[in-house]
Amino acid sequence: MNRDKEAPSKRRGRRTDLKVRKEIKDLVSPDPNRRDLLIEYLHIIQDKYGCIDSKQIGALANLMKLSMSEVFEVATFYHHFIVVQDRTMDAPKKSIKICDSITCDLFGSEQLIEAIKGKNPHKELSIQRVSCVGRCDRAPVAVYGQNTIEHASVEKINKAIESNAVAPDQPKCFSFHEYGNANGYSIYKECLDGSRSVEEIIKNLSRSNLRGLGGAGFPTAKKWEIVRQQPAPKVLVVNIDEGEPGTFKDRFFLEKDPHRFLEGMLIAAWAISAETCYIYLRDEYAGCRLALQHEIDLLVKSNTFFVPKIELRRGAGAYICGEESALLESLEGKRGMPRHRPPYIAEKGLFGRPTLAHNMETLYWIREIIEKSPDWFASQGRKGRKGLRSYSVSGRVRNPGVYIAPAGTTAKELIENYCGGMLEGHTFYGYFPGGASGGILPASKSDLPLDFDSLESTGCFIGSAAIIVLSSSDQAKNSALNAMKFFARESCGQCTPCRVGTNKAVQLMSSENWEIGVLENLATVMEDSSICGLGQAASNPLRSVLKYFKRETQDVG
Repeated sequence: MNRDKEAPSKRRGRRTDLKVRKEIKDLVSPDPNRRDLLIEYLHIIQDKYGCIDSKQIGALANLMKLSMSEVFEVATFYHHFIVVQDRTMDAPKKSIKICDSITCDLFGSEQLIEAIKGKNPHKELSIQRVSCVGRCDRAPVAVYGQNTIEHASVEKINKAIESNAVAPDQPKCFSFHEYGNANGYSIYKECLDGSRSVEEIIKNLSRSNLRGLGGAGFPTAKKWEIVRQQPAPKVLVVNIDEGEPGTFKDRFFLEKDPHRFLEGMLIAAWAISAETCYIYLRDEYAGCRLALQHEIDLLVKSNTFFVPKIELRRGAGAYICGEESALLESLEGKRGMPRHRPPYIAEKGLFGRPTLAHNMETLYWIREIIEKSPDWFASQGRKGRKGLRSYSVSGRVRNPGVYIAPAGTTAKELIENYCGGMLEGHTFYGYFPGGASGGILPASKSDLPLDFDSLESTGCFIGSAAIIVLSSSDQAKNSALNAMKFFARESCGQCTPCRVGTNKAVQLMSSENWEIGVLENLATVMEDSSICGLGQAASNPLRSVLKYFKRETQDVG
Protein backbone atom coordinates (compact mmCIF):
# COMPACT_ATOMS: atom_id res chain seq x y z
CA MET A 1 0.00 0.00 0.00
CA ASN A 2 1.37 3.40 -0.96
CA ARG A 3 0.58 5.51 2.14
CA ASP A 4 2.04 8.67 0.59
CA LYS A 5 -0.51 8.60 -2.21
CA GLU A 6 -3.48 7.90 0.10
CA ALA A 7 -2.71 10.49 2.77
CA PRO A 8 -3.84 13.64 0.91
CA SER A 9 -7.24 12.18 0.01
CA LYS A 10 -8.09 11.06 3.57
CA ARG A 11 -8.12 13.83 6.14
CA ARG A 12 -7.87 12.64 9.71
CA GLY A 13 -10.16 13.75 12.53
CA ARG A 14 -13.69 15.12 12.47
CA ARG A 15 -14.70 17.58 9.79
CA THR A 16 -16.96 20.49 10.64
CA ASP A 17 -20.25 20.36 8.75
CA LEU A 18 -20.27 23.74 6.97
CA LYS A 19 -24.06 23.91 6.76
CA VAL A 20 -24.41 23.29 10.50
CA ARG A 21 -21.57 25.74 11.16
CA LYS A 22 -23.50 28.48 9.36
CA GLU A 23 -26.68 27.61 11.26
CA ILE A 24 -24.90 27.85 14.60
CA LYS A 25 -23.10 31.04 13.62
CA ASP A 26 -26.38 32.69 12.60
CA LEU A 27 -28.17 31.44 15.72
CA VAL A 28 -25.53 31.99 18.37
CA SER A 29 -22.95 34.40 16.90
CA PRO A 30 -20.34 33.05 19.32
CA ASP A 31 -17.41 35.20 20.35
CA PRO A 32 -14.22 33.08 20.27
CA ASN A 33 -12.73 35.40 22.89
CA ARG A 34 -15.52 34.66 25.39
CA ARG A 35 -14.97 31.06 26.45
CA ASP A 36 -16.93 31.98 29.58
CA LEU A 37 -20.13 32.24 27.49
CA LEU A 38 -19.99 28.61 26.32
CA ILE A 39 -22.86 27.54 28.58
CA GLU A 40 -24.98 30.48 27.41
CA TYR A 41 -24.38 29.41 23.79
CA LEU A 42 -25.32 25.82 24.60
CA HIS A 43 -28.56 27.09 26.15
CA ILE A 44 -29.43 28.91 22.93
CA ILE A 45 -28.96 25.74 20.89
CA GLN A 46 -30.86 23.60 23.41
CA ASP A 47 -33.74 26.10 23.51
CA LYS A 48 -33.99 26.16 19.73
CA TYR A 49 -33.71 22.45 18.91
CA GLY A 50 -34.61 20.69 22.17
CA CYS A 51 -31.22 18.94 22.14
CA ILE A 52 -27.61 19.38 21.04
CA ASP A 53 -26.07 16.93 18.57
CA SER A 54 -22.50 16.07 17.67
CA LYS A 55 -22.45 18.20 14.52
CA GLN A 56 -23.61 21.23 16.49
CA ILE A 57 -20.99 20.59 19.16
CA GLY A 58 -18.35 20.35 16.44
CA ALA A 59 -19.56 23.55 14.78
CA LEU A 60 -19.64 25.49 18.05
CA ALA A 61 -16.17 24.21 18.95
CA ASN A 62 -14.87 25.33 15.56
CA LEU A 63 -16.40 28.80 15.90
CA MET A 64 -15.04 29.25 19.43
CA LYS A 65 -11.62 27.80 18.57
CA LEU A 66 -12.02 25.08 21.19
CA SER A 67 -11.51 21.35 20.90
CA MET A 68 -14.67 19.32 20.40
CA SER A 69 -13.93 17.43 23.62
CA GLU A 70 -13.96 20.68 25.63
CA VAL A 71 -17.44 21.55 24.41
CA PHE A 72 -18.67 17.98 24.75
CA GLU A 73 -17.51 17.58 28.36
CA VAL A 74 -19.29 20.79 29.37
CA ALA A 75 -22.52 19.92 27.54
CA THR A 76 -22.69 16.45 29.09
CA PHE A 77 -21.89 17.65 32.62
CA TYR A 78 -25.13 19.62 33.09
CA HIS A 79 -28.51 17.92 33.45
CA HIS A 80 -30.40 20.44 31.31
CA PHE A 81 -28.45 19.77 28.12
CA ILE A 82 -29.62 16.76 26.11
CA VAL A 83 -26.73 15.56 23.93
CA VAL A 84 -27.43 13.16 21.04
CA GLN A 85 -25.42 11.82 18.13
CA ASP A 86 -27.71 13.08 15.35
CA ARG A 87 -30.81 15.12 16.14
CA THR A 88 -32.43 14.19 12.82
CA MET A 89 -32.26 10.52 13.84
CA ASP A 90 -32.02 10.55 17.64
CA ALA A 91 -34.19 13.54 18.55
CA PRO A 92 -35.38 12.98 22.12
CA LYS A 93 -39.01 12.77 23.00
CA LYS A 94 -40.58 15.76 24.68
CA SER A 95 -40.48 15.11 28.36
CA ILE A 96 -42.49 15.64 31.48
CA LYS A 97 -40.12 16.26 34.35
CA ILE A 98 -41.35 15.29 37.80
CA CYS A 99 -39.50 16.34 40.94
CA ASP A 100 -38.78 13.36 43.19
CA SER A 101 -36.94 15.17 46.00
CA ILE A 102 -37.91 15.05 49.67
CA THR A 103 -41.05 17.22 49.89
CA CYS A 104 -42.46 16.14 46.54
CA ASP A 105 -41.87 12.55 47.60
CA LEU A 106 -43.88 13.19 50.78
CA PHE A 107 -46.75 14.45 48.62
CA GLY A 108 -46.89 11.54 46.21
CA SER A 109 -44.40 12.14 43.39
CA GLU A 110 -43.79 8.38 43.12
CA GLN A 111 -47.51 7.71 42.76
CA LEU A 112 -47.78 10.55 40.24
CA ILE A 113 -44.98 9.04 38.14
CA GLU A 114 -46.69 5.65 38.12
CA ALA A 115 -50.08 7.21 37.32
CA ILE A 116 -48.62 9.17 34.40
CA LYS A 117 -46.99 6.03 33.05
CA GLY A 118 -50.28 4.16 33.25
CA LYS A 119 -52.65 6.86 31.99
CA ASN A 120 -50.46 8.86 29.62
CA PRO A 121 -52.26 9.12 26.27
CA HIS A 122 -49.27 11.02 24.85
CA LYS A 123 -46.96 8.13 24.06
CA GLU A 124 -44.48 10.40 22.33
CA LEU A 125 -43.56 11.89 25.71
CA SER A 126 -40.96 10.57 28.11
CA ILE A 127 -41.16 10.86 31.87
CA GLN A 128 -38.04 12.15 33.57
CA ARG A 129 -37.22 12.26 37.28
CA VAL A 130 -35.51 15.48 38.32
CA SER A 131 -34.04 16.96 41.46
CA CYS A 132 -35.69 19.73 43.46
CA VAL A 133 -37.05 22.56 41.29
CA GLY A 134 -37.44 25.08 44.13
CA ARG A 135 -41.20 24.96 44.65
CA CYS A 136 -41.42 22.68 47.67
CA ASP A 137 -44.28 24.73 49.11
CA ARG A 138 -46.43 23.62 46.15
CA ALA A 139 -45.56 19.92 45.99
CA PRO A 140 -45.76 17.75 44.03
CA VAL A 141 -44.28 19.63 41.08
CA ALA A 142 -43.91 18.76 37.40
CA VAL A 143 -42.29 20.72 34.57
CA TYR A 144 -43.33 20.75 30.91
CA GLY A 145 -40.93 22.76 28.77
CA GLN A 146 -40.30 25.74 31.05
CA ASN A 147 -43.80 25.66 32.48
CA THR A 148 -43.87 24.65 36.15
CA ILE A 149 -47.01 22.74 37.13
CA GLU A 150 -47.64 23.20 40.86
CA HIS A 151 -49.70 20.75 42.93
CA ALA A 152 -49.29 18.53 39.90
CA SER A 153 -51.80 15.83 38.97
CA VAL A 154 -52.36 13.64 35.92
CA GLU A 155 -55.18 15.99 34.84
CA LYS A 156 -53.06 19.15 35.17
CA ILE A 157 -50.16 17.58 33.30
CA ASN A 158 -52.33 16.32 30.44
CA LYS A 159 -53.99 19.73 30.18
CA ALA A 160 -50.57 21.39 29.82
CA ILE A 161 -49.56 18.89 27.15
CA GLU A 162 -52.77 19.28 25.16
CA SER A 163 -52.55 23.07 25.20
CA ASN A 164 -48.78 22.98 24.58
CA ALA A 165 -48.28 25.19 27.64
CA VAL A 166 -44.47 25.22 27.67
CA ALA A 167 -43.78 28.88 28.52
CA PRO A 168 -43.05 29.98 32.08
CA ASP A 169 -45.27 32.31 34.07
CA GLN A 170 -43.55 35.61 34.75
CA PRO A 171 -44.00 36.97 38.27
CA LYS A 172 -45.36 40.49 38.70
CA CYS A 173 -42.62 41.85 40.90
CA PHE A 174 -42.12 45.32 42.40
CA SER A 175 -40.87 47.14 39.29
CA PHE A 176 -37.91 49.50 38.83
CA HIS A 177 -40.20 52.52 38.72
CA GLU A 178 -42.21 51.40 41.76
CA TYR A 179 -39.03 50.73 43.69
CA GLY A 180 -37.61 54.13 42.76
CA ASN A 181 -40.80 55.87 43.87
CA ALA A 182 -40.43 54.10 47.25
CA ASN A 183 -37.02 55.70 47.86
CA GLY A 184 -35.25 52.82 46.15
CA TYR A 185 -31.55 53.19 45.30
CA SER A 186 -31.31 56.25 47.58
CA ILE A 187 -28.70 54.55 49.81
CA TYR A 188 -26.64 53.58 46.76
CA LYS A 189 -26.84 57.15 45.43
CA GLU A 190 -25.58 58.44 48.77
CA CYS A 191 -22.63 56.07 48.46
CA LEU A 192 -21.86 57.41 45.00
CA ASP A 193 -22.08 61.09 45.94
CA GLY A 194 -19.84 60.71 49.00
CA SER A 195 -22.55 61.11 51.63
CA ARG A 196 -21.59 57.69 52.95
CA SER A 197 -18.16 56.13 53.21
CA VAL A 198 -17.10 52.55 52.71
CA GLU A 199 -15.78 52.45 56.27
CA GLU A 200 -19.18 53.55 57.62
CA ILE A 201 -21.04 50.90 55.62
CA ILE A 202 -18.71 48.09 56.69
CA LYS A 203 -18.88 49.23 60.32
CA ASN A 204 -22.69 49.14 60.18
CA LEU A 205 -22.67 45.64 58.67
CA SER A 206 -20.31 44.47 61.40
CA ARG A 207 -22.56 45.89 64.13
CA SER A 208 -25.61 44.26 62.57
CA ASN A 209 -23.93 40.84 62.72
CA LEU A 210 -25.13 40.08 59.17
CA ARG A 211 -23.73 36.78 57.98
CA GLY A 212 -23.82 34.94 54.67
CA LEU A 213 -27.30 33.46 54.32
CA GLY A 214 -26.55 30.86 51.69
CA GLY A 215 -25.38 28.32 54.24
CA ALA A 216 -21.81 29.01 55.35
CA GLY A 217 -22.61 31.99 57.57
CA PHE A 218 -19.32 33.90 57.09
CA PRO A 219 -19.52 37.46 58.55
CA THR A 220 -20.44 39.83 55.71
CA ALA A 221 -18.39 42.81 56.90
CA LYS A 222 -15.26 40.71 57.26
CA LYS A 223 -15.70 39.31 53.75
CA TRP A 224 -15.97 42.83 52.32
CA GLU A 225 -12.85 43.95 54.17
CA ILE A 226 -10.82 41.03 52.86
CA VAL A 227 -11.79 41.55 49.22
CA ARG A 228 -11.49 45.33 49.49
CA GLN A 229 -7.82 44.96 50.38
CA GLN A 230 -7.07 42.89 47.28
CA PRO A 231 -5.63 44.44 44.09
CA ALA A 232 -7.85 45.42 41.14
CA PRO A 233 -9.57 44.31 38.99
CA LYS A 234 -12.22 42.73 41.24
CA VAL A 235 -15.59 41.17 40.57
CA LEU A 236 -18.78 40.47 42.52
CA VAL A 237 -20.77 37.24 42.11
CA VAL A 238 -24.35 36.70 43.29
CA ASN A 239 -25.25 33.07 43.92
CA ILE A 240 -28.95 32.33 43.21
CA ASP A 241 -28.42 28.68 42.39
CA GLU A 242 -30.51 27.47 45.32
CA GLY A 243 -30.72 23.76 44.56
CA GLU A 244 -30.85 22.44 48.14
CA PRO A 245 -34.05 20.37 48.48
CA GLY A 246 -36.50 22.33 50.61
CA THR A 247 -35.05 25.75 49.72
CA PHE A 248 -37.06 28.35 47.81
CA LYS A 249 -36.45 31.64 49.68
CA ASP A 250 -34.48 33.28 46.87
CA ARG A 251 -37.33 32.63 44.44
CA PHE A 252 -39.67 34.30 46.93
CA PHE A 253 -37.55 37.49 46.94
CA LEU A 254 -37.11 37.44 43.16
CA GLU A 255 -40.85 37.22 42.62
CA LYS A 256 -41.61 40.02 45.09
CA ASP A 257 -38.87 42.66 45.23
CA PRO A 258 -35.75 42.00 43.10
CA HIS A 259 -34.49 45.60 43.25
CA ARG A 260 -33.85 45.39 46.98
CA PHE A 261 -31.17 42.76 46.41
CA LEU A 262 -29.92 44.60 43.31
CA GLU A 263 -29.36 47.74 45.38
CA GLY A 264 -27.48 45.66 47.95
CA MET A 265 -25.39 44.23 45.12
CA LEU A 266 -24.54 47.70 43.80
CA ILE A 267 -23.55 48.89 47.28
CA ALA A 268 -21.30 45.86 47.72
CA ALA A 269 -19.73 46.38 44.27
CA TRP A 270 -19.07 50.04 45.12
CA ALA A 271 -17.54 49.13 48.49
CA ILE A 272 -14.97 46.73 47.02
CA SER A 273 -14.53 48.61 43.69
CA ALA A 274 -15.82 45.71 41.60
CA GLU A 275 -15.84 46.30 37.85
CA THR A 276 -18.47 43.69 36.97
CA CYS A 277 -21.35 41.96 38.76
CA TYR A 278 -22.29 38.42 37.74
CA ILE A 279 -25.65 36.99 38.79
CA TYR A 280 -25.85 33.19 38.55
CA LEU A 281 -29.50 32.12 38.53
CA ARG A 282 -30.68 28.51 38.51
CA ASP A 283 -32.24 27.54 35.20
CA GLU A 284 -35.38 26.16 36.85
CA TYR A 285 -36.45 29.75 37.58
CA ALA A 286 -37.20 30.59 33.95
CA GLY A 287 -40.00 33.05 34.69
CA CYS A 288 -37.91 34.81 37.32
CA ARG A 289 -35.03 35.06 34.84
CA LEU A 290 -37.16 36.84 32.24
CA ALA A 291 -38.55 39.24 34.83
CA LEU A 292 -35.14 39.89 36.40
CA GLN A 293 -33.47 40.55 33.04
CA HIS A 294 -36.23 43.03 32.22
CA GLU A 295 -35.71 44.87 35.51
CA ILE A 296 -31.92 44.89 35.09
CA ASP A 297 -32.33 46.37 31.61
CA LEU A 298 -34.53 49.14 33.05
CA LEU A 299 -31.96 49.79 35.78
CA VAL A 300 -29.05 50.02 33.36
CA LYS A 301 -30.91 52.12 30.80
CA SER A 302 -32.24 54.60 33.35
CA ASN A 303 -28.98 56.61 33.18
CA THR A 304 -29.87 58.32 36.46
CA PHE A 305 -26.80 57.00 38.31
CA PHE A 306 -23.72 54.88 37.67
CA VAL A 307 -24.31 51.17 37.28
CA PRO A 308 -21.38 48.78 36.74
CA LYS A 309 -21.58 46.06 34.13
CA ILE A 310 -24.12 43.39 35.13
CA GLU A 311 -24.26 39.93 33.54
CA LEU A 312 -27.16 37.58 34.30
CA ARG A 313 -26.12 33.98 33.70
CA ARG A 314 -28.19 30.79 33.52
CA GLY A 315 -27.30 27.72 35.49
CA ALA A 316 -27.90 24.42 33.72
CA GLY A 317 -29.17 22.02 36.36
CA ALA A 318 -26.20 21.18 38.57
CA TYR A 319 -26.65 21.35 42.35
CA ILE A 320 -22.88 21.33 42.82
CA CYS A 321 -22.73 24.84 41.33
CA GLY A 322 -24.19 26.16 44.57
CA GLU A 323 -20.67 25.59 45.95
CA GLU A 324 -18.93 28.90 45.32
CA SER A 325 -15.81 27.66 43.56
CA ALA A 326 -17.82 25.28 41.35
CA LEU A 327 -20.07 28.22 40.51
CA LEU A 328 -17.03 30.22 39.37
CA GLU A 329 -15.94 27.34 37.14
CA SER A 330 -19.41 27.34 35.59
CA LEU A 331 -19.29 31.11 35.07
CA GLU A 332 -16.02 30.57 33.20
CA GLY A 333 -17.83 28.19 30.84
CA LYS A 334 -16.48 24.98 32.34
CA ARG A 335 -17.79 21.99 34.23
CA GLY A 336 -18.90 22.91 37.73
CA MET A 337 -16.05 21.20 39.57
CA PRO A 338 -15.13 22.54 43.04
CA ARG A 339 -11.64 23.97 43.29
CA HIS A 340 -9.01 23.00 45.83
CA ARG A 341 -8.25 25.69 48.40
CA PRO A 342 -6.10 27.68 48.96
CA PRO A 343 -6.09 30.01 47.12
CA TYR A 344 -9.46 31.28 48.31
CA ILE A 345 -11.75 33.08 45.91
CA ALA A 346 -11.33 36.37 47.79
CA GLU A 347 -7.74 36.31 46.53
CA LYS A 348 -8.04 34.40 43.27
CA GLY A 349 -11.58 33.78 42.12
CA LEU A 350 -13.43 34.37 38.85
CA PHE A 351 -10.93 34.66 35.96
CA GLY A 352 -8.18 34.69 38.60
CA ARG A 353 -9.45 37.97 40.06
CA PRO A 354 -10.31 38.74 43.70
CA THR A 355 -13.99 37.86 44.02
CA LEU A 356 -16.74 38.73 46.48
CA ALA A 357 -19.43 36.03 46.36
CA HIS A 358 -22.76 36.44 48.14
CA ASN A 359 -26.06 34.67 48.41
CA MET A 360 -28.94 36.80 47.20
CA GLU A 361 -30.65 37.04 50.61
CA THR A 362 -27.51 38.48 52.22
CA LEU A 363 -27.60 41.36 49.74
CA TYR A 364 -31.35 41.76 50.24
CA TRP A 365 -30.81 42.96 53.82
CA ILE A 366 -28.08 45.55 53.05
CA ARG A 367 -30.41 48.48 52.34
CA GLU A 368 -32.62 47.62 55.31
CA ILE A 369 -29.68 47.58 57.71
CA ILE A 370 -28.27 50.90 56.53
CA GLU A 371 -31.68 52.58 56.35
CA LYS A 372 -33.09 51.37 59.69
CA SER A 373 -29.75 51.02 61.54
CA PRO A 374 -27.63 47.97 62.35
CA ASP A 375 -28.95 47.97 65.91
CA TRP A 376 -32.50 47.57 64.61
CA PHE A 377 -31.49 44.49 62.62
CA ALA A 378 -29.40 42.94 65.39
CA SER A 379 -32.21 43.41 67.92
CA GLN A 380 -34.61 41.24 65.90
CA GLY A 381 -33.18 37.93 67.05
CA ARG A 382 -34.37 35.63 69.84
CA LYS A 383 -32.65 33.46 72.42
CA GLY A 384 -29.38 35.36 72.10
CA ARG A 385 -29.39 35.33 68.29
CA LYS A 386 -29.23 38.42 66.07
CA GLY A 387 -31.07 39.52 62.94
CA LEU A 388 -33.85 38.28 60.70
CA ARG A 389 -33.93 35.16 58.55
CA SER A 390 -36.17 33.84 55.84
CA TYR A 391 -37.23 30.29 56.54
CA SER A 392 -38.45 28.08 53.67
CA VAL A 393 -40.99 25.77 55.32
CA SER A 394 -42.49 22.79 53.51
CA GLY A 395 -43.79 19.34 54.31
CA ARG A 396 -46.70 18.36 56.55
CA VAL A 397 -47.84 21.86 57.56
CA ARG A 398 -51.07 23.68 56.74
CA ASN A 399 -49.48 26.74 55.17
CA PRO A 400 -46.04 26.06 53.69
CA GLY A 401 -44.09 29.03 52.39
CA VAL A 402 -41.31 31.52 53.10
CA TYR A 403 -41.56 33.25 56.47
CA ILE A 404 -39.34 36.10 57.61
CA ALA A 405 -38.81 35.60 61.32
CA PRO A 406 -36.26 36.47 64.00
CA ALA A 407 -33.07 34.43 63.95
CA GLY A 408 -33.38 31.85 66.70
CA THR A 409 -37.03 31.09 66.01
CA THR A 410 -37.71 27.41 66.69
CA ALA A 411 -39.27 24.78 64.44
CA LYS A 412 -42.17 24.54 66.87
CA GLU A 413 -42.78 28.30 66.63
CA LEU A 414 -42.59 28.25 62.84
CA ILE A 415 -45.14 25.45 62.64
CA GLU A 416 -47.58 26.86 65.21
CA ASN A 417 -47.21 30.65 64.78
CA TYR A 418 -46.44 30.98 61.08
CA CYS A 419 -47.64 27.85 59.25
CA GLY A 420 -51.01 27.38 60.92
CA GLY A 421 -50.01 24.11 62.56
CA MET A 422 -49.70 20.61 61.13
CA LEU A 423 -51.89 19.30 58.35
CA GLU A 424 -55.10 17.74 59.58
CA GLY A 425 -54.55 14.15 60.65
CA HIS A 426 -50.77 14.55 60.93
CA THR A 427 -48.70 14.59 64.12
CA PHE A 428 -45.31 16.32 64.23
CA TYR A 429 -42.57 13.65 64.07
CA GLY A 430 -39.34 15.27 62.91
CA TYR A 431 -37.80 17.88 60.62
CA PHE A 432 -34.86 18.77 58.40
CA PRO A 433 -33.54 22.08 59.84
CA GLY A 434 -31.35 22.93 56.84
CA GLY A 435 -32.54 21.13 53.73
CA ALA A 436 -31.29 17.73 52.59
CA SER A 437 -27.75 18.25 53.89
CA GLY A 438 -28.73 19.71 57.27
CA GLY A 439 -29.62 16.41 58.93
CA ILE A 440 -32.91 15.39 60.59
CA LEU A 441 -34.08 16.15 64.12
CA PRO A 442 -36.95 14.56 66.07
CA ALA A 443 -39.97 16.58 67.20
CA SER A 444 -38.61 16.39 70.76
CA LYS A 445 -35.89 18.84 69.65
CA SER A 446 -38.27 21.36 68.09
CA ASP A 447 -37.51 23.99 70.78
CA LEU A 448 -33.94 24.53 69.62
CA PRO A 449 -33.21 28.00 68.18
CA LEU A 450 -32.71 27.81 64.43
CA ASP A 451 -29.62 29.81 63.56
CA PHE A 452 -25.92 29.44 62.81
CA ASP A 453 -23.95 27.42 65.35
CA SER A 454 -27.04 26.67 67.46
CA LEU A 455 -27.45 23.08 66.26
CA GLU A 456 -23.83 21.90 66.36
CA SER A 457 -24.35 19.66 69.39
CA THR A 458 -27.08 17.76 67.52
CA GLY A 459 -24.92 16.94 64.51
CA CYS A 460 -27.18 19.10 62.30
CA PHE A 461 -26.96 22.62 60.88
CA ILE A 462 -29.32 25.28 59.57
CA GLY A 463 -27.62 25.91 56.21
CA SER A 464 -30.07 27.76 53.98
CA ALA A 465 -32.86 27.55 56.62
CA ALA A 466 -34.95 25.06 54.64
CA ILE A 467 -37.30 23.42 57.12
CA ILE A 468 -38.95 20.21 55.89
CA VAL A 469 -41.52 18.92 58.37
CA LEU A 470 -42.20 15.20 58.73
CA SER A 471 -45.22 13.65 60.42
CA SER A 472 -45.92 10.32 62.11
CA SER A 473 -47.07 9.00 58.72
CA ASP A 474 -43.49 9.35 57.45
CA GLN A 475 -40.27 7.49 58.17
CA ALA A 476 -37.09 9.47 58.68
CA LYS A 477 -35.04 6.70 57.11
CA ASN A 478 -37.05 6.97 53.87
CA SER A 479 -36.44 10.72 53.70
CA ALA A 480 -32.75 10.15 54.49
CA LEU A 481 -32.58 7.66 51.60
CA ASN A 482 -34.27 10.20 49.32
CA ALA A 483 -31.64 12.77 50.32
CA MET A 484 -28.79 10.32 49.65
CA LYS A 485 -30.21 9.51 46.20
CA PHE A 486 -30.22 13.24 45.52
CA PHE A 487 -26.55 13.57 46.51
CA ALA A 488 -25.61 10.55 44.40
CA ARG A 489 -27.35 12.09 41.38
CA GLU A 490 -25.79 15.51 41.93
CA SER A 491 -22.22 14.50 42.80
CA CYS A 492 -19.86 16.06 40.27
CA GLY A 493 -17.81 12.85 40.31
CA GLN A 494 -14.48 14.57 40.89
CA CYS A 495 -13.56 12.77 44.12
CA THR A 496 -13.99 9.06 44.85
CA PRO A 497 -15.33 9.33 48.44
CA CYS A 498 -18.32 11.35 47.24
CA ARG A 499 -18.86 9.71 43.85
CA VAL A 500 -18.63 6.12 45.11
CA GLY A 501 -19.67 6.78 48.69
CA THR A 502 -23.07 8.28 47.92
CA ASN A 503 -23.97 5.46 45.53
CA LYS A 504 -22.81 2.80 47.98
CA ALA A 505 -24.80 4.46 50.75
CA VAL A 506 -27.93 4.38 48.56
CA GLN A 507 -27.48 0.63 48.09
CA LEU A 508 -27.05 0.00 51.81
CA MET A 509 -29.86 2.34 52.88
CA SER A 510 -32.26 0.74 50.40
CA SER A 511 -32.16 -2.44 52.44
CA GLU A 512 -34.89 -3.03 55.00
CA ASN A 513 -32.20 -3.92 57.53
CA TRP A 514 -29.34 -1.42 57.70
CA GLU A 515 -25.76 -2.61 58.22
CA ILE A 516 -25.07 0.13 60.73
CA GLY A 517 -21.37 -0.52 61.24
CA VAL A 518 -20.68 -0.42 57.52
CA LEU A 519 -22.78 2.74 57.06
CA GLU A 520 -20.99 4.51 59.92
CA ASN A 521 -17.58 3.70 58.44
CA LEU A 522 -18.72 4.84 55.00
CA ALA A 523 -20.04 8.11 56.44
CA THR A 524 -16.70 8.77 58.14
CA VAL A 525 -14.77 8.27 54.92
CA MET A 526 -17.10 10.62 53.01
CA GLU A 527 -16.90 13.29 55.70
CA ASP A 528 -13.11 13.16 56.08
CA SER A 529 -12.06 12.71 52.46
CA SER A 530 -14.47 14.54 50.14
CA ILE A 531 -13.24 17.71 48.47
CA CYS A 532 -16.27 19.90 49.03
CA GLY A 533 -19.35 20.31 51.20
CA LEU A 534 -21.54 18.01 49.12
CA GLY A 535 -19.67 14.85 50.03
CA GLN A 536 -18.81 16.11 53.50
CA ALA A 537 -22.45 16.80 54.41
CA ALA A 538 -24.18 14.04 52.41
CA SER A 539 -24.03 11.68 55.38
CA ASN A 540 -25.80 14.06 57.79
CA PRO A 541 -29.33 12.62 57.27
CA LEU A 542 -27.89 9.10 57.58
CA ARG A 543 -26.12 10.02 60.83
CA SER A 544 -29.33 11.61 62.12
CA VAL A 545 -31.36 8.45 61.55
CA LEU A 546 -28.79 6.38 63.42
CA LYS A 547 -28.74 8.90 66.28
CA TYR A 548 -32.41 9.87 66.66
CA PHE A 549 -34.52 7.36 64.71
CA LYS A 550 -32.59 4.14 65.22
CA ARG A 551 -35.80 2.25 66.01
CA GLU A 552 -36.64 2.55 62.28
CA THR A 553 -33.58 0.45 61.41
CA GLN A 554 -32.65 -3.09 62.27
CA ASP A 555 -28.96 -3.69 62.78
CA VAL A 556 -27.68 -6.83 61.10
CA GLY A 557 -23.99 -6.14 61.68
